[in-house]
Amino acid sequence: MPARARPVSAGIAAWGSYLPLWRLQRAAIGSVLGSGGGRGTRSVASYDEDTTTLGVEAGRRALATGPGAGAIQDLFFSTPDPGYLDKTSATTVHAALGLPRACGAYDFSGSSRSATATLLQAFAGSGAGDGAGRTTMAVVSDLRTGLAGSAEERDSGDGAAAFVSAPEGAVAVLEGRGASSDEFLDRWRVPGETDSHVWEERFGEELYVPLAREAFAAALKDAGVAEGDVDHAVVTGLHVRATRAAAAGLGVREGVLAPDLLGSVGNLGAAHAGVALCDVLERAQPGQVIVVLSLADGADAFVLRTMPALLEAQRARAAAGVPTVAEQLAAGRDDLTYATFLTWRGQMHREPPRRPDPERPGAPTVHRSEEWKYAFAASRCLACGFRHMPPTRACLNCHAIDQMQAERLADVPGTVATFTIDHLAFSLSPPVIGVIIDFDGGGRYRCELTDARAPEVSIGDRVSMTFRRIWTAQGVHNYFWKARPLEAGGMPPEGHGAAGAGDGDTEQGDTRRGDTGQGDTGQGDTGQGDTGQGDTGRGE
Repeated sequence: MPARARPVSAGIAAWGSYLPLWRLQRAAIGSVLGSGGGRGTRSVASYDEDTTTLGVEAGRRALATGPGAGAIQDLFFSTPDPGYLDKTSATTVHAALGLPRACGAYDFSGSSRSATATLLQAFAGSGAGDGAGRTTMAVVSDLRTGLAGSAEERDSGDGAAAFVSAPEGAVAVLEGRGASSDEFLDRWRVPGETDSHVWEERFGEELYVPLAREAFAAALKDAGVAEGDVDHAVVTGLHVRATRAAAAGLGVREGVLAPDLLGSVGNLGAAHAGVALCDVLERAQPGQVIVVLSLADGADAFVLRTMPALLEAQRARAAAGVPTVAEQLAAGRDDLTYATFLTWRGQMHREPPRRPDPERPGAPTVHRSEEWKYAFAASRCLACGFRHMPPTRACLNCHAIDQMQAERLADVPGTVATFTIDHLAFSLSPPVIGVIIDFDGGGRYRCELTDARAPEVSIGDRVSMTFRRIWTAQGVHNYFWKARPLEAGGMPPEGHGAAGAGDGDTEQGDTRRGDTGQGDTGQGDTGQGDTGQGDTGRGE
C-alpha cells in the first residue's frame, strides 16, 4: 500500500546515543555469588554518572550535526530514575548543552512508557498543526541496577539516546502511530523504593502480546503500509519474554528485526527503544520503513520513513567523530570487577579516603557561575586573544577590562600536560587522577580524569570533556566537567606504567584543588584562586 503524503518534511533531523564505557561480565556475578551469572555483558554507568549526565552525553552527540543547540525551542527529558524530585532535571540538561534561555525544559518521568511519550511529543511538536513547527529535542535515559544476584541486575543496562526533531531537513519522518493500553500489575515501584517488583512472567506475557499486535496493526494502518513493507523493526520492553513473543508474531520479513543488544549491553529500559532506533538510523538507507514497537504498561508503535537527507547526516556524523552504537559496543571495557560495580551502585559500603566529606554547593554561587559550571564556557580576550579558564573580566595577559567573549570548550579536545595520582582525596572510586590540560586553540585547566585507570595515564594523552556528577552532599548533586581519554577504552602506548605524584611537574596541592575541592567544582567556581596563571593558559 502506498504511504500517505505528509504536509511537511518534519521529523528526526539528528540523533545521538550514549553507552557508558564500562561493561560487567555476567559471569563475574556468578563467580562471586554462586548464582545469578550468565553469558555476555551489561553496560554500567560509572560512579560519577547518573541519568542526567547520561542524557547530556547523548544530547551532545545529537547536537554535533543538524540544526545545532541554538535552534532548539523545546527540550523534553524522560527517565524513570531522575536525579531529583520536586526539581526539573531537564533544566540541568538544558544548561549543560548550552541551549537558549528561551528554550523550554520539561521532565517526563515515572515509568518506561513516559520515554515513548517523550519521543512522540517531540515528533508532534515539529510537525504540522496548531502549536507545531518547532525544533524540539527529546532525551531518554535510564540507569538500572536491581538487587545483588537478581535477574534485574544481570539483564539490565545503562544508556541514553537523544533526537532532534525539526520542521525541515528531516532524515526520517513520522508516517503513523498506534497505541493500546490496559490496567494490570506487571512491574512497579512505590515512592521511596529503589528496586522494582515484578509479577509472574506468564501473566504479563498473556496481556502484552495482544496489546503489541493491536498497536503494531494500528500504526501500520495509520501509515498506510503493510507488514511486507517494513524494512527495520525495533521491538523493546522490560518484559523480555513478552517482547520476544510479540516480535515473533509481527509477520515481517526475515532479517527485518533489529538486533536487541541484550547480550552486549543488557536491557536499557526506558532508553532501549531510542538506542536501538539510533542503531537502525546509522545503518538504514533512504526510502526505508522503520517501525518501533515498545511494550510498557500497554504498547506503543510508530512508523518512520527515511528520507534522502539520511545519507548526508550519516556522513556528517562520521566527519564530526560522533560514535555509532556499533562503535560504542566495540569500545566497551569488560574488566570491571563485581565488587566495584556493587560499590558504584551503593550496595557495598567501603571505607572511603580519609579526607573530610564534601559540602553541598551553594545555590546562589552555582547560579552566578552557571555558564562556566554547566556549559563549560571560558572567556577569550578580544584585545589579545588570551583564553581564560574559568572566565574572568580582566585579561591576565594584556590587562584589558570587560573585553571578553564567551567560548564554549565542552566540545574542544586537549592534551594532558601533566598529572598526579591522589590516594587521599575524596572519591567513590579512588585514587583520583588529576590532570592539567592544554586545550586546542589555547587555554590550560586542571580537572579530574575519569573513565581511566592510573597505570594507563601518560603525559601527551589526548582527552575530551564529559559532564559528570562530582559528588552528592546533603541531597544536592554537584555537577561539573571532567576529562576522559579521547578514545575511551583504548590502551595507552606500550611501555607506559603506573604514575605517581612525582611523574608530573606540578605539586599535588595544585592538581588536588581542581579535582576534588570546591574551587573548581563547587561553591568557589568563580573564586579568585581559580583564575591564576597555572589554571588559565596560553593564548594563541
